[in-house]
Amino acid sequence: MIAFVSGPVAALAPTTAVLEVGGVGMAVQCTPNTLSALRIGQQAKLVTSLVVREDSLTLYGFADDDERQVFELLQTASGVGPRLAQAMLAVHSPDALRLAVSTGDEKSLTAVPGIGKKGAQKLLLELKDRLGAPLGTGAHLAAQRSAPGPAPWSEQLHAALVGLGYAPRDAEDAVAAVTPQAEATAEPQVGVLLKAALQTLNRAR
Repeated sequence: MIAFVSGPVAALAPTTAVLEVGGVGMAVQCTPNTLSALRIGQQAKLVTSLVVREDSLTLYGFADDDERQVFELLQTASGVGPRLAQAMLAVHSPDALRLAVSTGDEKSLTAVPGIGKKGAQKLLLELKDRLGAPLGTGAHLAAQRSAPGPAPWSEQLHAALVGLGYAPRDAEDAVAAVTPQAEATAEPQVGVLLKAALQTLNRAR
């Protein structure tokens, strides 16, 4: 198993980072939050999970061991593959997922693309004894979940665009362009907004 990869960031895409490891470019699938912390040319270390299929080998990267552990635990639930597990972590932090499962918060799970009401109910039952209790304090988690919508998503989106090589001013314009879309959603999803922002930037070129 490849436990982590470390090296300079060679390239960034909406869902992938390429790290140069010993002269080899390692493509790693990451959430927007993880990608937003990376910069082309700078050293980075990503904790990884290798998913082996008959026709592919896919490396998923995470900011820390806790995120990777939750990613792997989520896949122990029936119907949850690596893509859906990563989508869940793109929308919620590991502790937010623990809190949602421990409190039976169906609404939080249905905020993830690909999870409907029945799927959320099934996941709550299967994951209740697997994810464990939240690691953070109750006050911190409550603040995290009730934080004003625009600030967290806009900062993450701006950082992700700059990390992809766009100028800060262009990134600000793209964030402004997708703000109406974000404000129309109860829980803005950075991954969805990133795609919309990239389309806006491509049209502007």
